[in-house]
Amino acid sequence: MSWNPALDPHCPTGDDVDAIETVIVPRARDLGGFEVRRALPAPKRQMVGPFIFFDQMGPAEFLPSRGLDVRPHPHIGLATISYLYRGRMHHRDSLGTDAWIEPGAVNWMVAGQGITHSERTDDATQKDPMPFFGIQTWVALPRDHEDRPPEFEHAAADALPLLEGEGKRLRLILGNAYGERAPVKTASEMFYADAVLEAGARLPLPDNHEDRGVYVVEGAVSIAGQTYESGQMMVFRPGDAISLTAGARGARVMLLGGETLEGPRYIWWNFVASSKERIEEAKEAWRREDWADGRFHLPPGDDAEFIPLPEK
Repeated sequence: MSWNPALDPHCPTGDDVDAIETVIVPRARDLGGFEVRRALPAPKRQMVGPFIFFDQMGPAEFLPSRGLDVRPHPHIGLATISYLYRGRMHHRDSLGTDAWIEPGAVNWMVAGQGITHSERTDDATQKDPMPFFGIQTWVALPRDHEDRPPEFEHAAADALPLLEGEGKRLRLILGNAYGERAPVKTASEMFYADAVLEAGARLPLPDNHEDRGVYVVEGAVSIAGQTYESGQMMVFRPGDAISLTAGARGARVMLLGGETLEGPRYIWWNFVASSKERIEEAKEAWRREDWADGRFHLPPGDDAEFIPLPEK
C-alpha cells in the first residue's frame, strides 16, 4: 500500500477485528427542494482508492424550467463522472463539449491542468415533471497527471460491461472488476460499478483492488451479520474477503475503490491538488477572469455567466 487514506494509520489487525474499517453516514444539504448527501470526503476518510468526492443527488422531481442550474465553474487535478439513475443533465465544457448525461451512460471529464463546465436541466422540450436521481463522483488524479491537458470521453450504457445472474445485475462503469474492464481509460487502477440485487442475493466484492467501499443507494444489505441501510457507505480493510447480501426489499449499491494515491490531496472549492501552491495558482487564475488568454476558458454556448471565486 502506498498511502492509506484513513486518518488513523494504526489500524488494528487480527481475526477478531471487524472487516469494516469505517462506516460513513453522509451529511445532507437542501439546495431548495433538491437534497444532496455527501459521503466523501468525510471526517474519517478523505478518499476510497482515488475517489475523493461522492454526492448522492436526489431523488427529486424537477418541474419544467425549474431544476439543476449549475453555472460554469472550474476544476483542476481530478476527473468527474455524473452517473444517473433517472432524469438527464446538460453538460457543456471549455473543450466545446455539448452533451446530455443520461441514465447508465458514462461522461468522463478529466480536468487535468484546468477545465470549466456547466451542468443544467435546461431541456426546452420538457413539458412534464422530470424525476432526477444520481451520483456525482470526483476521482483525484495521480501527480504525473495533474498537469495533463483536459479531455472528455463518453461511453453509452450499452457499451459498458453488464454482468447478470443469480439475482444480480451489475454494470461496470469505470476500471476493472470481475474479469471485465470498462471502456473509458483512467489514469490509475480503480473500479466503479452499479449493482442491483434481488432479495437475498449475495455479491462478493472484487478482490483485486487495494481499497474498497460500498454505498447503499436503495434498500439494505447485510455484511458479517450487520445490516446497513440506504444512505450509508462502508469502507473495508485491504485484503479481506467481503460479501454483501441484499435485504428483504433487495438493494441497489455502488461499488468503488482501487489503487490508493501516493499521498493525500488538498481540496478547496472545486480544486483538487497534491500541493497548496497548485490550489493558490488556480484560485488566482479564476479570480483574474481572463477567459481569452488565461488558464481557464468559459464553455462555448454557455459563456454569459459563471460562478465567482468564493471568498473563503
